[in-house]
Amino acid sequence: MPTIIVEDIMTSPVECVSMDDSVEKIRDVFSQSHYHHLVVTGDSGECAGVISDRDLLRNLSPFLGKMQARSADVNSLKRRAHQIMTRQLVAVRKNTSLRAAARVMLDHKISCLPVVDSNKRCIGIITLRDVVRWAVAELERESDSDYGHSGLAA
Repeated sequence: MPTIIVEDIMTSPVECVSMDDSVEKIRDVFSQSHYHHLVVTGDSGECAGVISDRDLLRNLSPFLGKMQARSADVNSLKRRAHQIMTRQLVAVRKNTSLRAAARVMLDHKISCLPVVDSNKRCIGIITLRDVVRWAVAELERESDSDYGHSGLAA
């Protein structure tokens, strides 16, 4: 089996937000997309951090949109991406082996890796969900292959 690399299964293009985008905008991006991670870009377009849907939920008041909402609850929407993002960026290059990328995610206990070019610009993203999807497809292909060689008919 040939070595599978990150580029083979990464998602591209990536949904990005800027460091100064508001939590309200970030909430809207998540609600309008199927993504679970957003890449935060710096002034030069470089990958500066990641915001997960869990990061967002931790930073939203549960009282938003309710009668009990106070000004502090509403003001949580005015916070900025750089205030809630994960700054300890762990990223990979597109030619990284899938095995190495998966090991990095497990070792760092993270669920995604931005894929960056030599200028640290985000060109894709790989998530645990992508790895599982690939693994299931491989297992199914092996199972289909085994089934085809067994001589059994459906």
